[in-house]
Amino acid sequence: QVQLVESGGGSVQAGGSLRLSCAASGNPSSRRSMAWFRQAPGKEREGVAAIYLVGYAVGGSTTYADSVKGRFTISSDSAKNIVYLQMNSLKFEDTAMYYCAAADKGWQLWRVLRGDYYDYWGQGTQVTVSS
Repeated sequence: QVQLVESGGGSVQAGGSLRLSCAASGNPSSRRSMAWFRQAPGKEREGVAAIYLVGYAVGGSTTYADSVKGRFTISSDSAKNIVYLQMNSLKFEDTAMYYCAAADKGWQLWRVLRGDYYDYWGQGTQVTVSS
């Protein structure tokens, strides 16, 4: 079993930055891939960024949605079991509830930004960007 707890959300003006954290506990083999998703009111859930934790210390894989490339960075502190999402140059359209997710599967690039790939989800943290 895996537990995920997100933190770091808040309100920020457009152009600002936030760093989200996802603290993970439970079996490490059950969270080989992790990701951040977001969902705004009235919109579908969107995969934002994903990271493959196996071999991460020696250059693991990451991938991003086109909407956040160049602005968001996903990273991991394996010693603390935390996955971060650094969000820079925030836009009004980044406003959403952000969720952390974990999967026990190997890296499948064509699936890692899809919600059905993941087995465990956190409760979410709200990010609000004012224009």
